[in-house]
Amino acid sequence: LGLSTTEEFIAMNKAANELAEQYVIVFSQKGNLMPAKMGGYYRGVLSVNRKGFGFLDLENENSIHITEANLHGAMNGDLAIVKKLPSFYGSDEGEVIRVLQHKTNTLVGTFFSSVGKGLQLKLDDERIKARLIVKNWQAFKMVSGTKALLKVLRYGDPMELEIVQLLGHIDDPGVDILSVLLEYDIDPQFPEEVMEQAQKTPARVTPKDKEGRRDCTAKTIITIDGEDSKDLDDAVCVEKIDGGYRLGVHIADVSHYVPENSPLDLEALKRGTSTYVVDRVVPMLPHLLSNGICSLNPKVLRLTLSCEMEISESGEILNYEIFPSYIKTTERMTYTAVNAILEGEEETCRKYKKLVNMIGLMRDCSRAIRQRRHAAGAIDFETPEAKIILNPQGKIEEIQVRERKEAEMLIEDFMVCANECVARHLKWLEVPALYRVHEAPEPKKLRDFAKIVLLMGKRFKGSVEQIRPLQLQQLLDSFKEDPAYPVISTMMLRSMQKAKYDPRCLGHFGLALEEYTHFTSPIRRYPDLIVHRMLHKYCFGLAFDPEVMKQDELKMEEYGKLTSERERAAIEAEREVEDMKKAEYMEDQVGKIAEGVISGVTKFGFFVELENTVEGLVRVQKLTDDYYHYDPDTLSL
Repeated sequence: LGLSTTEEFIAMNKAANELAEQYVIVFSQKGNLMPAKMGGYYRGVLSVNRKGFGFLDLENENSIHITEANLHGAMNGDLAIVKKLPSFYGSDEGEVIRVLQHKTNTLVGTFFSSVGKGLQLKLDDERIKARLIVKNWQAFKMVSGTKALLKVLRYGDPMELEIVQLLGHIDDPGVDILSVLLEYDIDPQFPEEVMEQAQKTPARVTPKDKEGRRDCTAKTIITIDGEDSKDLDDAVCVEKIDGGYRLGVHIADVSHYVPENSPLDLEALKRGTSTYVVDRVVPMLPHLLSNGICSLNPKVLRLTLSCEMEISESGEILNYEIFPSYIKTTERMTYTAVNAILEGEEETCRKYKKLVNMIGLMRDCSRAIRQRRHAAGAIDFETPEAKIILNPQGKIEEIQVRERKEAEMLIEDFMVCANECVARHLKWLEVPALYRVHEAPEPKKLRDFAKIVLLMGKRFKGSVEQIRPLQLQQLLDSFKEDPAYPVISTMMLRSMQKAKYDPRCLGHFGLALEEYTHFTSPIRRYPDLIVHRMLHKYCFGLAFDPEVMKQDELKMEEYGKLTSERERAAIEAEREVEDMKKAEYMEDQVGKIAEGVISGVTKFGFFVELENTVEGLVRVQKLTDDYYHYDPDTLSL
């Protein structure tokens, strides 16, 4: 290394020890330095299942299996160092050496009466097998069935906990859903200082707010959302021009009301996203903002960031402009009403006769955009979505399949267009920003998917290493008329990588776009709020201080990680609540006969999806008419 002084040698030694402390490098038995992987040490996030053992998934390598004894108290989601052990059974085995960061700080559990032992605690997370010590249980009045939120004081076995709050009784309406939310660190309550700032936020747009913004109040601009939506963050308008359309997408300028590092901002970052479960929304921002001054409510003045695009008859974006603005929406439209107009329903057309022409133009413009995106290879995963109807007691009454018609698709098309333009703008200006990134699928997962497709009589064309979106889209389209289409669509979706937020513009594979970001939902997604902030700072404000840019670039790294994590937590919570309510609904269906499609086959049984989107398992043991064995090559029993 060309070191010549004692000071240099001491500095090098210190640096080496710091890297060894983080397991970036390790010392061999002879005292030599080597990369951690060479010494068999791996860093990553642990997955622990309900049976108690865990895995460390590695990119382009086999996952490392970790027995319950070798987890040494590490929990699901922990960032840990795992050492690979000598393997005797052909699978990669490992042991947790150190937990670098615990994911779980709070837990939810139920106290129940145990004969001769008094009240005992059972955690909702069945993956935790440690003995539990609750330090402050005597300070609370509880009965059997009381649910509580607990804070982890000490990890390991035994695990020490303290009660933070009692959530109610297990049979109280809504307590089941609240428990799931809190388990994922999604708190419906906002801290006091956040609510104080929300109370002080102006309820109206002032003349000063309008300075430096373009007046778009004369335009016919509408919002199109679901009937029960209250946070309206996007509004649209379309005009016919020579050779195509002028499409305006106007997005609520939330960044004007949420200053950086304010209590509102820090809480929004901590949440990362709004969470939508069956009976409630846990918003990213308090309702005073999300349903009030930040929401593009009908016929009132609101601050916006606008992206105006010229779209050709063939759906190409010919030109665009992004600018700060203020608008006054003409009408609050619903998907139902817009679909009725597009289907020519007379009464709705009469009610909104001033908008009928523009809504027709919207359909034409969106179809042109969709055609262009389809030709580029955008993949449309049409997986059926459940809409769960609850009664006032929180019990499930019905499961409907959510409809996705022309109105829903045209809003999606317009938002994708605006997101693409903003991403392109930020990329070519080379300013700090967050992008919505979806990388190409991993070859191993694609090979498994290709095997399934081949069993269904279709050949996967091209190389899995150099796959293009268009190849997958054409393959999916070839199943369009097949009853197995929803299953194939879901399987293809599972073979994809997860989309995430990243400071690098790496493109969006699923949408077949080279530039993509999230700009259109700043009320409910923190990355969109960041994109607005960066537009104000570097595009409208033209602040090009190299030191400030450097600081912002470092922040983007952190924002990308945090917001991707919080998005995953919200998705998992939404999914868990949906599964719980579906299981509750099916309890009343025991003994009934239903028709379904086999959606997956494993060695322990096969999964069946019913028309109402409920999926269940038929175990091999239940197949009593014959003896079945699993053939992994044909994925069949």
